[in-house]
Amino acid sequence: MRARVWLLVGVGLVLLGIQRPPGLGDVVEVRHWSYPEYTRVVIELDRPVETEVVRLAPDPDAGRPERLYLDLGEIWVGRDFAEGIEVGDGLLRGIRIGQNAPRRARVVLDVERYERHRLLMLSHPDRIVIDVYGPREPDPHSPHPSRGLLPAGLRPIQTVVIDPGHGGRDPGAIGVGGLREKHVTLSVARGLGARLEEKGFQVIYTRESDRSMTLEERTAIAESVEGDLFISVHANAAPRRSVKGVETYYLDENHERHALNLAARENGIPRGQVNVLQRTLAKLHMEEVVPYSRRLAEMVQRQMVTGPPHGTRPQNLGVKKGPFYVLFLSNMPAILVEVGFLTNREEAQRLRDTGYLELLAEQIAEGVSRYRGESETRLAHSGAR
Repeated sequence: MRARVWLLVGVGLVLLGIQRPPGLGDVVEVRHWSYPEYTRVVIELDRPVETEVVRLAPDPDAGRPERLYLDLGEIWVGRDFAEGIEVGDGLLRGIRIGQNAPRRARVVLDVERYERHRLLMLSHPDRIVIDVYGPREPDPHSPHPSRGLLPAGLRPIQTVVIDPGHGGRDPGAIGVGGLREKHVTLSVARGLGARLEEKGFQVIYTRESDRSMTLEERTAIAESVEGDLFISVHANAAPRRSVKGVETYYLDENHERHALNLAARENGIPRGQVNVLQRTLAKLHMEEVVPYSRRLAEMVQRQMVTGPPHGTRPQNLGVKKGPFYVLFLSNMPAILVEVGFLTNREEAQRLRDTGYLELLAEQIAEGVSRYRGESETRLAHSGAR
């Protein structure tokens, strides 16, 4: 059935007094962000839903644009979204949601330009993420006018987005003496930003205070400012209090098995659902970004454990691969740095020391700076500048 027809039928069902069937879930919220290279639509639900995206060709005779639609079984929207949501960003005209049947809702994306899309199903809270890619008119005022035209490793590196993990209602890990991850990450992030600015980088923070943020919000900030690198700062925890050290992660679908517990905690999902995430990752086109993320992770990790002495150097737990939401929702080289274990008494004491945190931030900044130097060498050899 054509999209406009079913939408009218859905509204008609409600107007005719069709009661909501028992046991259905709800659409909590619909959000969207416009990035330089794609548009992201997030549909938050109060229960998980399996779905797929169907593409419909334009119908010029009927005046209908190209559309993408997906059905949400056992979901009721009634008239909550009857007016639709206008986007108008050059890729999407708008978003429409209607009751396609008494026990099924349908979401329609009216597309202005289209090249490809990807669909992600995330949990805690349950939400569907649709990214729509297509050729958008270049913005002459953009600070990175050619960003989308160059491979990730051949872009000048200027803007670094720093993401202090957790915050607000989400304390993250809680360690010895009640030390909270959200406070450690914000302190390290501020120090890291200050050091990077001294080195000539432009710095954007996903949060600068103790506030709650969704993962989509974090990456929305990164993409909206056309960041060149994304660094998410976290602190670790382990059941064994003797475990300590620093480690740096980059995104890869072939992650080590021992990364699953950490990924579950940082993603806010049960461990058993990480395998679902792994299958999702296998569908993504990460071949371009992963090698540069890995190299950035290597240089930051090396600097943290071999830089100038600052008391006892942290134990080197190495560079690892992991399926972290905050990394795969970003389209730029991205790493996740675990700066120590809050559950280790010795390391927790150091992570309370502002002087130690500043030195740690300085070493991370030095790793980023060295990565930029290596990148500039690649640019010079390629003639891309």
